[in-house]
Amino acid sequence: MNNIIYLLILIFITGCSLNQSSKFWTKTEKIIEETNQPNIEKVFVKDKALNQELNAEINFNVTNDSSRILISENYNNLGKKNFDSNLENISKYKFSKINNFDEYEPEIIFQKNNLIFFDNKGSILKFNEKSKLLWKKNFYSKSEKKFQPLLQFSNTENFLIVADNIAKIYKIDLNSGELIWSKINVAPFNSQIKIADDKVFVVDYSNTLRCYSLKNGDELWSVNTQNTLIKSKKKLSLIIIDEKIIFNNSVGDISAVDINNGQLLWQLPTQSTMIFDSAFSLKSSNIVSDGKDLIFSNNKNQMFSIDINSGSFNWETKVNSFITPIIVDNIIFTISNEGYLILIEKKSGNIIKVTDIFDIFKPTERENILPTGFIIGFDKIYLSTTNGRLLIIDISSGKTISSLKIDNSTLSRPFIMNNVMYIAKDNAVIKID
Repeated sequence: MNNIIYLLILIFITGCSLNQSSKFWTKTEKIIEETNQPNIEKVFVKDKALNQELNAEINFNVTNDSSRILISENYNNLGKKNFDSNLENISKYKFSKINNFDEYEPEIIFQKNNLIFFDNKGSILKFNEKSKLLWKKNFYSKSEKKFQPLLQFSNTENFLIVADNIAKIYKIDLNSGELIWSKINVAPFNSQIKIADDKVFVVDYSNTLRCYSLKNGDELWSVNTQNTLIKSKKKLSLIIIDEKIIFNNSVGDISAVDINNGQLLWQLPTQSTMIFDSAFSLKSSNIVSDGKDLIFSNNKNQMFSIDINSGSFNWETKVNSFITPIIVDNIIFTISNEGYLILIEKKSGNIIKVTDIFDIFKPTERENILPTGFIIGFDKIYLSTTNGRLLIIDISSGKTISSLKIDNSTLSRPFIMNNVMYIAKDNAVIKID
């Protein structure tokens, strides 16, 4: 049985090697700004929102009243941040390359003014706001390091929960970095981690939701959903709301479970047929919520709104995207895989505006570029891409106003702490201010 488990682990994990000559943060450098904005031909077609603009000439203003904007980690909704920076300087903390980084979707964790990430050997790193390394901890044996673990994080004020792709889950003290408990699962983990009511929730590669005790790591209950032998590596997502934990699995089912006892409350398939190819290729965005409805999209040209209480569809519209949408007031912001900024009315699902933000790229280039994640700042949207660019988009017009060359490879979505932006890539954590 152990041999089978480790064989499965080897199929799904990717890795990297530590560069012994790597130093801590590099010296600050100037960022290269790219500007090239050709004229856009305006086309207004109601039924097509993914490859044509819609109402592009209409300016759209978003409230700056933060009291009206719902931002919740448990809801996965990033909301609108009071972020405004010139983004002129860049520095990096480097480590050896993580293979298949574009499949990983890392999370940079913040504790007060400190930043937590990990390196290619599974070492957990804690930096302060001045980029000084406070501690570095590794809880893997020599044999486990050979599996090159990729880590997912979630934290409370003083504790960090780590789940990895070699079936290990553990808790550490964020102040000292010391290990509190560690457990081994029967399958690798492949989802976000959520913490609530002294419980830890995570989904593994068998499409099983597992609930652990935050105190000692004991498994309290689990919920099995439909499993497939071969599945997409796309990370799964969870939200917590009204004593429910709601999650997706690799075949597109959405399940709601009682947070206290693991009772299945409802389950909703989103794919009418799941043959081998579609199960393997399905990539869904994180589920997000405003506290009333669930919103998510996928690479099958579908965006859904689902009622949290009944588990029934509110609406479905055509959006081809597997990056996390953002809800601000009654508007859903998302960016399609084809490079269009799309604004959707949350209640009805009507697409109200579409602008081409990849128009700065040559047609032959944009075919190979995908968005990887975005945030909404004070009056701009900041979008990372697979070709190492950070696009800066004016919220009002929906047009790309500049492009910063950060790297030549895939970037994570931007993260913000103290009006400083952080982005992860396959061999570095990048600081931009």
